[in-house]
Amino acid sequence: MEKNINLIVGEDENNLRLDVFINKRENLISRTRIKNLILKEKLKINDQIINSPSKKVLSGDEINLQIPEPKEASLKPYNFKLQIVYEDDDLLIINKPAGIIMHPGAGNYDETIVNALMHYNKDSLSTIGDELRPGIVHRIDKDTSGLIVIAKNNETHENLSHQFSEHTITRVYQLLIWGKLRPSSGKIDTFITRSSKNRQMMEVSNSKGKRAITNYKTIEIFENDKTPTLSLVECRLETGRTHQIRVHMTHMGNSIMGDGKYKKKYKKLKNIDTNLENLIYKLDRQFLHAQTLGFIHPRTNEEMVFTSILPQELENILVLLRNTGK
Repeated sequence: MEKNINLIVGEDENNLRLDVFINKRENLISRTRIKNLILKEKLKINDQIINSPSKKVLSGDEINLQIPEPKEASLKPYNFKLQIVYEDDDLLIINKPAGIIMHPGAGNYDETIVNALMHYNKDSLSTIGDELRPGIVHRIDKDTSGLIVIAKNNETHENLSHQFSEHTITRVYQLLIWGKLRPSSGKIDTFITRSSKNRQMMEVSNSKGKRAITNYKTIEIFENDKTPTLSLVECRLETGRTHQIRVHMTHMGNSIMGDGKYKKKYKKLKNIDTNLENLIYKLDRQFLHAQTLGFIHPRTNEEMVFTSILPQELENILVLLRNTGK
């Protein structure tokens, strides 16, 4: 059902950005969704259509926001066995393997997590995102494995989106990088923007883009005459920008093992254990795993934390690294 929201700007709200003002008043509607509705010309100030989310509001302004009935996704079900860690009436927690993308996009419209969700239960997914992304509140990259939360209804979707935008969601990743981080633990706080050289890649910027914050710590260092220097690292995200950990690690000079997009040029590995060499060269994904996901349940207000062990192909590399060093 279409919904209309009518608001009058108060004196203490003068000069706020339009999307901030609406989000402050209607905090269950995420800022991303508000921005999209404004860009689709669903908002009027004093009966004038406005399509700029950053426009400043003035006290006394009358704001009208139309929230249209969400479109149903017309997506082909994909018979793919989802690894469901938890499910209730409001949400699903899925452990995503590497190699499958989250939702339909250029080049792949049928074999995605969304299509698998349509096969699993198409009538129980939120519909307020893009119509090709029912249920999708956040994403992890195709060649990253680990935990994701799926919203089964719109209230859950809005609530979880709000928690993501407030950076209160716990997200911890495990990764294996080339070399050693200096310092061995710390906080990376930069802007991330689209690369000017390749629009499919992101890069660190001094001034433009979105602020990205990664807290990292080195868990284990592998360094001996039979192995290249590698470090097992844990990253805790404060923000969740596209490719954030991959970009931040490359920025530090330590790209993630198996990351074909952001890798630095590495010399051929010499004098290393041949079993290890085979595993490294055979790895057809990045060594990056979304290990922990925590949030407040939208309906029960209970704190929920889920963890996922490393997939076998990554664990095998660690086992070999630990044994080779002995």
